[in-house]
Amino acid sequence: MENQIFELQYAMDTFYFLVCGALVMWMAAGFSMLEAGLVRSKNTTEILTKNVALFAVSCTMYLISGYAIMYGGTYFLTGIEGGDTLVADALASKAEAGFDGGSVYSGASDFFFQVVFVATAMSIVSGAVAERMKLWAFLAFAVVMTGFIYPMEGAWTWGGNAVFGMFTLGDLGFSDFAGSGIVHMAGAAAALAGVLILGARKGKYAADGSVRAIPGANLPLATLGTFILWMGWFGFNGGSVLKLADVANSNAVAMVFLNTNAAAAGGLIAALITARLMFGKADLTMALNGALAGLVAITAEPSTPTALQATIFGGIGGVLVVFSILFLDKIKIDDPVGAISVHGTCGLLGLLLVPITNDGSSFSGQIIGALTIFVWVFVTSLIVWIALKAVIGIRVTEEEEDNGVDISECGLEAYPEFTK
Repeated sequence: MENQIFELQYAMDTFYFLVCGALVMWMAAGFSMLEAGLVRSKNTTEILTKNVALFAVSCTMYLISGYAIMYGGTYFLTGIEGGDTLVADALASKAEAGFDGGSVYSGASDFFFQVVFVATAMSIVSGAVAERMKLWAFLAFAVVMTGFIYPMEGAWTWGGNAVFGMFTLGDLGFSDFAGSGIVHMAGAAAALAGVLILGARKGKYAADGSVRAIPGANLPLATLGTFILWMGWFGFNGGSVLKLADVANSNAVAMVFLNTNAAAAGGLIAALITARLMFGKADLTMALNGALAGLVAITAEPSTPTALQATIFGGIGGVLVVFSILFLDKIKIDDPVGAISVHGTCGLLGLLLVPITNDGSSFSGQIIGALTIFVWVFVTSLIVWIALKAVIGIRVTEEEEDNGVDISECGLEAYPEFTK
């Protein structure tokens, strides 16, 4: 009987992990649609190519080296070392098997769930450098980001390793439930480094310091992308509970789903109202980014707040993202989709909100953890971007940028019947 109970628990937890991983994978479609909607039509094919290619590159590099660096196992040649525990062995140690609160699932499902997270981090970069970066320079960076940079900071956080052998962030009171800092702020730090080296799009900033708005070509597509991301986030946060097959964890999963949705709603409403007060109009792009800001803000700790607190946390993110986008434009950091503000600024916010509801964390630990992640990712990414610029160049020519990178980088247009 005990054996049968364990097998059922194992099957349910593994299946739940795989379904949540599939939802996170679906977020790649959300990023693709959001970014395709927020760039100009002449750059649509290239941004879609970036997104589909970065997902493949991320999965392959995490398979080759990323998982081994982050957790010490490997699937490249022999399967994860020690990852799949046989039922008989698991029953010999009930605590390890999960009867006393541990997690019980296939090691392969764990790898699958982790690999779609690294692809999410890389997706953040693609939107920020849109419309002027060479495709192959971007993919070369993706190799390093997903195969080394992200796994290293992941090893110091979720992997539990000491930072450069000196201290563990967990012992300092750092907590990041599903990745506000580990995934989102890391992706934003890499994007910021790239944008600084790359420069702004031609014509974005006038000589007198004014900012020229460059609207996206397809706002229905951007809205669809936001809803896909909103849906995928239930797997992102819900799967991070790590198991389902008992009463306590089932209730935890339900609370995470509830809070994730509440934060997104709060973020959208707050951003929409903020935009109305500032611009006199209901700005759809700010509303969409507000929803994503709320999602990022709650990701660091979606299990311990009440639903009202989650809504407020999301609302704070929604207000903050509007001011962050405007500030970055003011200092001439050109981010076509607002990715740095959504994932970076609000990722930091999410980390700082954790100690309010989770007494297992501390503000000092959150700050040290945030600094560790940001400095590591930003500095290493900056080095890689500079090296790529020196070796192969990272920016297309002015003529190619004027004509759109679809033709120069991909040889075809997304809307050939509607563009010259």
